Amino acid sequence: VQLQASGGGLVQPGGSLRLSCAVSGSIYSIGAMGWYRQAPGKQRELVATSGRDGRLNYADSVKGRFTISRDNAGRTVYLQMNSLKPEDTAVYSCNAVNRINGNHYWGQGTLVTVSS
Repeated sequence: VQLQASGGGLVQPGGSLRLSCAVSGSIYSIGAMGWYRQAPGKQRELVATSGRDGRLNYADSVKGRFTISRDNAGRTVYLQMNSLKPEDTAVYSCNAVNRINGNHYWGQGTLVTVSS
């Protein structure tokens, strides 16, 4: 299983970006998928997750602004980010959990910079 993230970039405060993460390989074992981020000098933190059962979870800091979704095939997870703030600046990484053995798969990070 490999994850390929895309969609980062530079955006002004208040703007929007959409991140995508495509899964290649067998998706049979994939359970929850999600996004994490790491800002300079800070620890990685959870942004949002989407369970195989459709359950969604968001960090308090992004609730009402970010939306996570998955395509029907379960091969792509998206993160729609609206009303972006400078404090959202970070490297965003997608994650998938193997529901059989609990292993985590990570995509490469994509940099989101929110600045005027």
